[in-house]
This record gives sequence, C-alpha cells and structure tokens, in this order.
Amino acid sequence: MITNVSPRDLILSILLEVENGENSHIVLKNVLNKFQYLPKHDRAFITRVVDGTLEREIYLDYVINSVSKVPVEKMKPVIRQILRSSVYQLYFMDKVPASAVCNEAVKLAQKKGFYSLKGFVNGVLRTIIREKDKIKLPNKEDDIKKYLSIKYSMPMDLVERWTKSYGNETTEKMFKAFLEEKPITVRFRETDPKLSKTIEELRNSGVVLNKSNYLDYCYEMSNYGNILSLEAFAKGKLTVQDVSSMLVAEIANPKKGDYVIDLCAAPGGKSLHLGDKMEGFGTVDARDINDYKVGLINENIARLNSINVLTKVADATVLDPNIECSGDIVIADVPCSGLGVLGKKPEIKNRITPQKIQDLTIIQRSILAKASEYVKSKGILIYSTCTITKEENEDNMLWFLQNFPFKLESISNELPEELRGETTDLGFLQLLPGVHNCDGFFMAKFRRN
Repeated sequence: MITNVSPRDLILSILLEVENGENSHIVLKNVLNKFQYLPKHDRAFITRVVDGTLEREIYLDYVINSVSKVPVEKMKPVIRQILRSSVYQLYFMDKVPASAVCNEAVKLAQKKGFYSLKGFVNGVLRTIIREKDKIKLPNKEDDIKKYLSIKYSMPMDLVERWTKSYGNETTEKMFKAFLEEKPITVRFRETDPKLSKTIEELRNSGVVLNKSNYLDYCYEMSNYGNILSLEAFAKGKLTVQDVSSMLVAEIANPKKGDYVIDLCAAPGGKSLHLGDKMEGFGTVDARDINDYKVGLINENIARLNSINVLTKVADATVLDPNIECSGDIVIADVPCSGLGVLGKKPEIKNRITPQKIQDLTIIQRSILAKASEYVKSKGILIYSTCTITKEENEDNMLWFLQNFPFKLESISNELPEELRGETTDLGFLQLLPGVHNCDGFFMAKFRRN
C-alpha cells in the first residue's frame, strides 16, 4: 500500500480485504496505525464509512439492486465496494454532498483501472440520487422478517433464529443496537492511587468520559483521536474492554493468592483484570493457542506492568496434566460465533452459518471438558462467550451440568442490581444488545462438587 493515498483509496482497500476474509477491526486498526499522519477528520471519515458500509451491506445491496441491471453479487469486487461505500454516504452521511460522492466514486473507478465502467458507476449513483425517495423498504405488516432483514441488514437465517428465540420486539431492539454508534468502553485500574487525577487530566485534554451504568471503574470514552497517543493508555492506566467482559472478573471474584487459569486469554483483558483484582498477589496463568495470540497478551502485560500474569502457548482442547486439579478459578472464554459483537465486527453476520455454529459447539465442549479437569475441589469454573445463540450458551451449560461433577452457583451478589434476576440467582446471565447497555455476552459460574 503506497503512502500518498486519499481516504477513499484506503476505504476501498479495507473493504476489499474484508471481502477476502480479513477481520474488519484488525484491518482498520492496522491501516489507521500505518497512516497516523492523517488528520483526525480523515481518520473519523474512514472509520465511519468502513464500519457503516459493512454494517448496512444488505440494505445497500437492496438499494443498488433496485436500480442496477447488473446484480451486486455479479459485479467486480472493486466496483461493488465503490458503489456500496458511495450509497452508504448518500443515505447516512448528510454532510457529504451527493455530487461529491458521485464524482469521487467515478474518479476512484478510473484510478483503479476500470475506465470502461466509470459510466456504469456514474449512472447507478445518479439514478439512486434521483430516485432515492422512491426506493421503499418491504412492508413491515406484510412481511416482518423481510422488513427486519433489509432495514437492519441482517441475514434472514439470523432474523428467523432470533425472532423465534426472543420475539419480534426484542429482536428489533437488538438490531437497532448493532447499528448504533457507540463510544469505546475502557477499564481504569481500580488499584491506581491516582485514578481521579488520571480521569481529570484526560477530560482536561478534551477526552469525553462518561461512567458506565454497571461498574464504577468502567467509562465510555470518545473524542480521543488515536488511543495510542494517549499518555494514560501508554502508561497502562486504562485498557480497552467492554463492560460485559469486565463482569467475568466480577463474578469470578478472585482472592489474593489464588491460582487462576485463563484458557483462551488473548488479548488478555480478563487475565489482566483478574490480576488487578488480586492486587498483584497470586498467579494468573494466561494461555492461548499460538505465539501471535500470546504475544498480544504479553504486549498488554508490559503496558500495564502486571506482575502476576504469566503466559503460555497452549491448545485449550488438549489436556495439560501439569495443571490438573490445581486451579482455584478456571476461565473458559471460548471461541464462539461472535454474534454478540456485531456492532464491532459486522462482517461476522455474513459469514456465520448454522453448520459453523454446530462446529463451534463441538470445540466449546471439548474446551469445557478439559477445563473441568483443572478445577480443584470446590473450585470455580467460569464459562463465557460473546454470542447470543442458544446452542453455544444455555445448551452447552446444560450439557456440562449433566456430564461433569459441577453445579451452578448464584452470581447475583457479584453483579450490579439492574442485572440481577431469576437466571443470575441460578448462576448464569445472557446479555443482549439493546436490552442491556453492552455487547451481547453469556456467562455461567460453576462450582466443583
């Protein structure tokens, strides 16, 4: 990738990488880190258009197909992504003039070697500009599922799955939440004696911080530019983490001196949080499957200067006899479909299939079975996912209870009052975007008999 590029060049390159199977949040992060010289407004524009185009893909294709003789799926990838990102700007970014969107799209098509198709790009976009008010959504009363699918850009199999599980109203709340712009959430270290001063300094520098609904040390953060440039981040005084993930350490409730095993730990948010909660005492054994993932944990350990978090490359599906019956607390935050974090990783929804979910449950049960071997008598096992499928969550929980000598333990006392309920009294919690102010997340707490 050359250095003399425009924001729209970068948007196109990111979208093409994602279409080829890369993860959007990683590609976007890498591009913004590489082109740190870009002004703040260009960085914001790139982020907004990339995220928006991926989030609204089904809706954008519906609009394009309403006027184009060539279906979106048959277009060349470069043309497809130019049109999608352009239509996103036309429909969801009022401050960008329609004429500028069209002209820049034509220039980009020509620049990328598609001179013969610049007329096609121009024609499709000008027709959409002209016919914008006439392109209507499917009627909600006639076909609620098709309406939800197009309006919120959600694949039909996920619409059917969640309307069946949660009903139309709750499903629509979730879909709205996935599309809402949200500030990132950060965890400030409770053990920092200068916490209030750190927060004050950030606010004085223009960073907007609002305390989360659920935890005193969790804040929503915006207007910060590049987080890597923040001194508080560089010095390990805060770390990016969703509040739903922070709740795992809350329900684990470790004591000073505990031995905690985190089996799928990368990038290390939960491990570091658990280490902080033990105030530097005891050990958090943070493991993941390869050097790259363990490297991410090590980077965060170094940044936060955590003294009681150790790392190891280990496959969680393979039994390690060296740690059998040794863990006071074992964390199994397993690989999952990720459908609870569609607001951050929107491409997931177009890649997941029922078969992939079924394949994931096999891996999850394998990890749970190994995790059970590491828990000492009367020790704790926490099972968690960042998804909202019954197969990966409640079904796995029930399977585990039926096959291993564990019982659920109430998590109500460790949770904020507004999250307590019948299921938390039993020992598990399903968080839903739009219903709760966080990502979609599942957690269950087991105690060994």
